Amino acid sequence: MIVIPMAGLSSRFTKAGYPVPKYMLPLHGKSVFAHSIESFSAYFETMPFVFIARTVADTEAFIRSEIAALGIRDARIVILDHETAGQAETVEFGVKQAGASPDSPLTIFNIDTFRPGFRFPEGEWFASSDGYLEVFRGEGANWSYVGPVEGTDEPLAARTTEKQPISDLCCDGLYHFARCGDFLAALEQERLTPSSPELYVAPLYNHLIKQGMKIHYEVIAPEAITFCGVPAEYEELLAKS
Repeated sequence: MIVIPMAGLSSRFTKAGYPVPKYMLPLHGKSVFAHSIESFSAYFETMPFVFIARTVADTEAFIRSEIAALGIRDARIVILDHETAGQAETVEFGVKQAGASPDSPLTIFNIDTFRPGFRFPEGEWFASSDGYLEVFRGEGANWSYVGPVEGTDEPLAARTTEKQPISDLCCDGLYHFARCGDFLAALEQERLTPSSPELYVAPLYNHLIKQGMKIHYEVIAPEAITFCGVPAEYEELLAKS
Protein backbone atom coordinates (compact mmCIF):
# COMPACT_ATOMS: atom_id res chain seq x y z
CA MET A 1 0.00 0.00 0.00
CA ILE A 2 1.31 3.44 -0.97
CA VAL A 3 0.03 6.18 1.33
CA ILE A 4 0.16 9.86 0.43
CA PRO A 5 -0.50 12.16 3.41
CA MET A 6 -1.60 15.54 2.11
CA ALA A 7 -3.46 16.96 5.11
CA GLY A 8 -1.01 19.77 5.85
CA LEU A 9 -2.13 23.37 5.82
CA SER A 10 0.18 24.59 3.00
CA SER A 11 0.66 27.63 5.22
CA ARG A 12 3.79 28.87 3.42
CA PHE A 13 1.93 28.91 0.12
CA THR A 14 -1.10 30.60 1.69
CA LYS A 15 1.12 33.31 3.17
CA ALA A 16 2.74 33.76 -0.25
CA GLY A 17 -0.68 34.49 -1.74
CA TYR A 18 -1.51 31.18 -3.41
CA PRO A 19 -5.31 30.57 -3.28
CA VAL A 20 -5.27 26.74 -3.36
CA PRO A 21 -3.23 23.98 -1.64
CA LYS A 22 0.19 23.39 -3.21
CA TYR A 23 -0.75 20.01 -4.66
CA MET A 24 -3.40 21.71 -6.83
CA LEU A 25 -0.99 24.21 -8.38
CA PRO A 26 -0.28 23.92 -12.12
CA LEU A 27 3.18 22.95 -13.28
CA HIS A 28 4.02 22.48 -16.95
CA GLY A 29 0.63 21.19 -18.02
CA LYS A 30 -0.02 19.05 -14.96
CA SER A 31 -0.76 19.58 -11.29
CA VAL A 32 1.91 19.26 -8.61
CA PHE A 33 -0.18 16.29 -7.43
CA ALA A 34 0.21 14.52 -10.78
CA HIS A 35 3.96 15.12 -10.91
CA SER A 36 4.34 13.60 -7.45
CA ILE A 37 2.05 10.60 -7.90
CA GLU A 38 3.50 9.72 -11.31
CA SER A 39 6.62 8.75 -9.35
CA PHE A 40 4.81 5.46 -8.69
CA SER A 41 3.39 4.80 -12.16
CA ALA A 42 5.02 1.35 -12.21
CA TYR A 43 2.60 0.33 -9.43
CA PHE A 44 -0.67 1.92 -10.61
CA GLU A 45 -2.04 -1.49 -11.64
CA THR A 46 -0.76 -3.63 -8.79
CA MET A 47 -0.80 -1.67 -5.53
CA PRO A 48 -3.52 0.16 -3.59
CA PHE A 49 -3.02 3.89 -3.07
CA VAL A 50 -4.42 5.84 -0.11
CA PHE A 51 -4.73 9.62 -0.25
CA ILE A 52 -5.33 11.44 3.03
CA ALA A 53 -6.49 15.03 2.76
CA ARG A 54 -8.56 17.67 4.50
CA THR A 55 -11.90 19.24 3.65
CA VAL A 56 -10.50 22.25 1.79
CA ALA A 57 -10.86 23.60 -1.77
CA ASP A 58 -13.06 20.68 -2.88
CA THR A 59 -10.05 18.42 -2.50
CA GLU A 60 -11.92 15.12 -2.75
CA ALA A 61 -13.31 15.96 -6.20
CA PHE A 62 -9.84 17.14 -7.27
CA ILE A 63 -8.21 13.88 -6.16
CA ARG A 64 -10.85 11.75 -7.87
CA SER A 65 -10.34 13.62 -11.13
CA GLU A 66 -6.56 13.30 -10.91
CA ILE A 67 -6.48 9.59 -10.10
CA ALA A 68 -8.92 8.87 -12.94
CA ALA A 69 -6.63 10.70 -15.36
CA LEU A 70 -3.58 8.86 -14.01
CA GLY A 71 -5.27 5.48 -14.26
CA ILE A 72 -4.72 4.22 -10.73
CA ARG A 73 -6.65 0.96 -10.38
CA ASP A 74 -7.18 0.88 -6.60
CA ALA A 75 -7.35 4.35 -5.04
CA ARG A 76 -8.85 5.08 -1.64
CA ILE A 77 -9.49 8.59 -0.37
CA VAL A 78 -9.68 9.50 3.31
CA ILE A 79 -10.91 13.00 4.10
CA LEU A 80 -10.19 14.45 7.54
CA ASP A 81 -12.18 17.31 9.04
CA HIS A 82 -9.57 18.15 11.65
CA GLU A 83 -5.86 18.75 12.08
CA THR A 84 -3.59 15.95 13.26
CA ALA A 85 -0.61 15.80 15.60
CA GLY A 86 1.76 15.21 12.69
CA GLN A 87 2.40 13.15 9.59
CA ALA A 88 2.56 9.85 11.47
CA GLU A 89 -0.88 10.40 12.98
CA THR A 90 -2.24 11.45 9.58
CA VAL A 91 -1.03 8.15 8.14
CA GLU A 92 -2.53 6.28 11.09
CA PHE A 93 -5.98 7.74 10.38
CA GLY A 94 -5.58 6.92 6.72
CA VAL A 95 -4.52 3.28 6.97
CA LYS A 96 -7.15 2.49 9.58
CA GLN A 97 -9.99 4.07 7.60
CA ALA A 98 -8.73 2.46 4.38
CA GLY A 99 -8.84 -0.98 6.00
CA ALA A 100 -5.15 -1.81 5.68
CA SER A 101 -4.15 -5.29 6.85
CA PRO A 102 -1.56 -5.37 9.67
CA ASP A 103 0.61 -7.63 7.49
CA SER A 104 0.45 -5.49 4.36
CA PRO A 105 3.54 -3.47 3.35
CA LEU A 106 3.26 0.28 3.87
CA THR A 107 5.07 2.94 1.87
CA ILE A 108 4.67 6.62 2.76
CA PHE A 109 5.60 9.48 0.44
CA ASN A 110 5.32 13.27 0.48
CA ILE A 111 2.94 14.96 -1.95
CA ASP A 112 5.41 17.81 -2.59
CA THR A 113 8.29 15.62 -3.83
CA PHE A 114 8.83 14.13 -7.29
CA ARG A 115 10.69 10.85 -7.70
CA PRO A 116 10.39 9.89 -11.39
CA GLY A 117 10.72 6.21 -12.20
CA PHE A 118 10.63 4.97 -8.61
CA ARG A 119 11.17 1.26 -8.06
CA PHE A 120 11.53 -0.64 -4.81
CA PRO A 121 15.12 -1.63 -3.97
CA GLU A 122 16.70 -4.53 -5.82
CA GLY A 123 19.37 -5.25 -3.20
CA GLU A 124 19.37 -8.67 -1.56
CA TRP A 125 18.71 -7.03 1.80
CA PHE A 126 15.24 -5.85 0.77
CA ALA A 127 13.64 -9.31 0.91
CA SER A 128 14.40 -9.66 4.63
CA SER A 129 14.11 -6.00 5.61
CA ASP A 130 11.60 -4.79 8.19
CA GLY A 131 11.62 -1.31 6.68
CA TYR A 132 13.77 1.28 4.98
CA LEU A 133 14.17 4.98 4.32
CA GLU A 134 15.20 6.35 0.94
CA VAL A 135 18.02 8.86 1.38
CA PHE A 136 20.42 11.12 -0.49
CA ARG A 137 23.68 12.63 0.67
CA GLY A 138 23.10 16.22 1.72
CA GLU A 139 23.16 18.70 4.55
CA GLY A 140 20.92 21.09 6.46
CA ALA A 141 18.58 20.81 9.40
CA ASN A 142 15.24 20.26 7.69
CA TRP A 143 15.35 16.57 6.90
CA SER A 144 14.86 13.18 8.48
CA TYR A 145 18.25 11.52 9.00
CA VAL A 146 19.72 8.05 9.18
CA GLY A 147 22.69 7.17 11.37
CA PRO A 148 24.18 4.10 9.69
CA VAL A 149 25.51 0.96 11.34
CA GLU A 150 29.27 1.09 10.91
CA GLY A 151 31.47 -1.78 9.79
CA THR A 152 28.97 -3.62 7.61
CA ASP A 153 28.32 -3.78 3.89
CA GLU A 154 24.59 -4.04 4.54
CA PRO A 155 22.88 -0.60 4.56
CA LEU A 156 21.50 -0.87 8.09
CA ALA A 157 20.22 2.04 10.15
CA ALA A 158 21.44 2.30 13.73
CA ARG A 159 19.27 5.34 14.49
CA THR A 160 16.85 7.74 12.81
CA THR A 161 16.05 11.34 13.69
CA GLU A 162 13.85 14.20 12.57
CA LYS A 163 15.46 17.61 12.01
CA GLN A 164 18.51 16.50 14.00
CA PRO A 165 21.49 16.04 11.62
CA ILE A 166 23.39 12.94 12.70
CA SER A 167 24.90 12.12 9.30
CA ASP A 168 24.77 13.22 5.68
CA LEU A 169 22.05 10.65 4.91
CA CYS A 170 18.94 12.81 4.40
CA CYS A 171 15.58 11.18 3.75
CA ASP A 172 13.70 12.37 0.67
CA GLY A 173 10.32 11.71 2.29
CA LEU A 174 9.91 8.04 1.35
CA TYR A 175 9.44 5.69 4.30
CA HIS A 176 8.72 1.98 3.95
CA PHE A 177 7.53 -0.51 6.57
CA ALA A 178 7.37 -4.21 5.72
CA ARG A 179 4.20 -4.48 7.80
CA CYS A 180 1.60 -1.83 8.53
CA GLY A 181 1.13 -3.30 12.00
CA ASP A 182 4.76 -2.47 12.85
CA PHE A 183 4.16 1.15 11.92
CA LEU A 184 1.07 1.37 14.13
CA ALA A 185 2.78 -0.35 17.09
CA ALA A 186 5.81 1.94 16.80
CA LEU A 187 3.53 4.97 16.75
CA GLU A 188 1.93 3.84 19.99
CA GLN A 189 5.40 3.54 21.53
CA GLU A 190 6.33 6.99 20.26
CA ARG A 191 3.27 8.48 21.94
CA LEU A 192 4.46 7.06 25.27
CA THR A 193 7.92 8.63 24.92
CA PRO A 194 7.66 11.30 22.22
CA SER A 195 10.90 12.52 20.66
CA SER A 196 9.33 15.84 19.61
CA PRO A 197 6.06 17.76 20.00
CA GLU A 198 4.96 16.57 16.56
CA LEU A 199 4.49 12.93 15.58
CA TYR A 200 6.94 12.39 12.71
CA VAL A 201 7.44 9.12 10.81
CA ALA A 202 11.24 8.82 10.91
CA PRO A 203 11.63 8.45 14.71
CA LEU A 204 9.24 5.48 14.70
CA TYR A 205 11.97 3.29 13.24
CA ASN A 206 13.97 3.63 16.47
CA HIS A 207 11.35 1.60 18.33
CA LEU A 208 11.62 -1.19 15.74
CA ILE A 209 15.43 -1.11 15.85
CA LYS A 210 15.30 -1.49 19.63
CA GLN A 211 13.20 -4.62 19.14
CA GLY A 212 15.90 -6.11 16.95
CA MET A 213 14.24 -5.45 13.62
CA LYS A 214 16.36 -4.72 10.56
CA ILE A 215 15.81 -1.20 9.27
CA HIS A 216 17.72 -0.23 6.15
CA TYR A 217 18.39 2.79 3.96
CA GLU A 218 18.69 3.10 0.18
CA VAL A 219 20.97 5.83 -1.14
CA ILE A 220 19.95 7.53 -4.40
CA ALA A 221 21.47 10.42 -6.33
CA PRO A 222 20.22 13.91 -5.43
CA GLU A 223 19.42 14.45 -9.11
CA ALA A 224 16.78 11.71 -8.91
CA ILE A 225 14.63 13.86 -6.62
CA THR A 226 12.79 17.15 -7.15
CA PHE A 227 11.41 19.07 -4.18
CA CYS A 228 8.39 21.35 -4.43
CA GLY A 229 7.55 21.96 -0.79
CA VAL A 230 7.98 25.73 -0.51
CA PRO A 231 7.02 28.62 -2.81
CA ALA A 232 10.62 29.27 -3.88
CA GLU A 233 11.02 25.66 -5.06
CA TYR A 234 7.71 25.76 -6.94
CA GLU A 235 8.52 29.08 -8.58
CA GLU A 236 11.95 27.82 -9.63
CA LEU A 237 10.35 24.77 -11.27
CA LEU A 238 7.70 26.97 -12.88
CA ALA A 239 10.41 29.11 -14.45
CA LYS A 240 12.05 26.11 -16.13
CA SER A 241 10.96 25.35 -19.65
